Amino acid sequence: MSDWTSGYVAELEYAQGVYREMAPALLRLNLLLKQADAQALEAASSSSGASSGKPLRYAELGCGHGLTAMMIAAGHPGAEVHATDFNPTHIAGAARMAAQAGLTNIRFYEHSFAEFLAADDLPMFDVVALHGVYSWISDENRALIRDFLYARLRPGGLCYISYNVLPGWAPAMPMRKLMLELGEGGRAQPMIARVDGALDFLGKLQKANAGYFRHNPTAATRLEGMRKHSRNYLAHEYMNRHWNLFYHCDVARELAEAKLSFAASAHAGDQVDVVNLTPDQQQLLASVADPAMRETVRDFCVNQQFRRDIFAKGLLRLGQQEQAAALGATRFALTVPRANLTLKVSLPVGEVNLQPGIYEPVADALADQPRTLAELLALPALKGIGHHKVLQALVILTAGGQAAPAQDAPAARAAKPACDRLNAVLMERARTAADITYLASPVVGCGIPLDRFSQLFLLGRKQGQKNLPAFVWSILAAQGQRIVKEEKTLQTPEDNQAELKTREQDFVEKTLPLLTSLGIA
Repeated sequence: MSDWTSGYVAELEYAQGVYREMAPALLRLNLLLKQADAQALEAASSSSGASSGKPLRYAELGCGHGLTAMMIAAGHPGAEVHATDFNPTHIAGAARMAAQAGLTNIRFYEHSFAEFLAADDLPMFDVVALHGVYSWISDENRALIRDFLYARLRPGGLCYISYNVLPGWAPAMPMRKLMLELGEGGRAQPMIARVDGALDFLGKLQKANAGYFRHNPTAATRLEGMRKHSRNYLAHEYMNRHWNLFYHCDVARELAEAKLSFAASAHAGDQVDVVNLTPDQQQLLASVADPAMRETVRDFCVNQQFRRDIFAKGLLRLGQQEQAAALGATRFALTVPRANLTLKVSLPVGEVNLQPGIYEPVADALADQPRTLAELLALPALKGIGHHKVLQALVILTAGGQAAPAQDAPAARAAKPACDRLNAVLMERARTAADITYLASPVVGCGIPLDRFSQLFLLGRKQGQKNLPAFVWSILAAQGQRIVKEEKTLQTPEDNQAELKTREQDFVEKTLPLLTSLGIA
């Protein structure tokens, strides 16, 4: 039997994560911002589409632990979600969790790309998504993905795809090559030991004042960041046999073989030129007629390292009135506590202080409840600001993970039972594990970041516990666990419970209102 890993790291499981760019509501927003038709997603974000008899059919290739796919399935109970990964450990765990949560609209497959392509019981899909896959597989497997898109993505369907790009990765290419070769030389060792050994050697190389580090200051910054990452992540990112860097124009040419064309970036921040490009850069880009080359030149302007793109099979454009109507009907929700919202953000043009006169009233309006763009513009506090600035604020808040496009109210209500069931499984898991830091929101139709302690506080509330700090401490103490505060481990029960009391107050005052507005609490 041939090597089923195809050169991909399978010794270590991939990290648990939720990739919000794959959420139908956010895909829809990014398409609308580029006047691209989002009809393939309408059934997902509105109750009217969900009752039309045509469910959203969504596929994820290389789903890992399947957490994003489960969040989408729970957030869209009328959809059909199909997710595949070649790692049997990933699929066994994902299938078990989906069964525990009673998610009947998702199906997991332990398939290679070739096996998934050959499956004869799959539907035509509205969306095919692959995150963190295309850069880390062989030429043969990329061709199989294109064959799958050609055969199984319906006309009008969408593909979400992410990949590493040049020129941003160029300074770090030699460091990755050295890591891989060092790791290959220690194949008798476990993967984590090989990663640690490679990092240690790179650190020694830096201390020896190697010219590579001397002439590439960003390499030292990257190495420092790598030391802080989980070893599972580093193994999957850097230690695969296949590791490819692309220019956007090359990916566009490859996907054109499957009849796909570029529709929009899946990262909302890319939609606002003023925070990404200087006036001279904007003028230069406007002179580039070819869309693929324009995106490639844009990557040079911002020194892009990682792209998240939406391609369409049969791209249709909206008129300005259609776009305005669709955007006006789009709901938005805050995804961080109002008190934690920050107006200082790092952008390609540098660190920017967002205008309080615009962002504060927008945040205040969303802190109360999710609202459509049209509803926001009708509020007295926002009328004078104007359509363009309010929409831009919503997009920038979304890009920073402080807001998100939301489903309409009936769709959110329909999704709540499934989200509640999935969240119950995740909160129970938080008793003994801290690896999943998300819960499902029926409002946004995907996962929201939430740390282990907040999950346990919420679990205690739902169980009717009267003393939440004592409840959480009983869970920690039974496992010999202690809280780490300011890099120091709290040793006594009294100190741990005092810290839990402080965290409970923050949870009740800040986090709980947010979870309520997002349909989680």
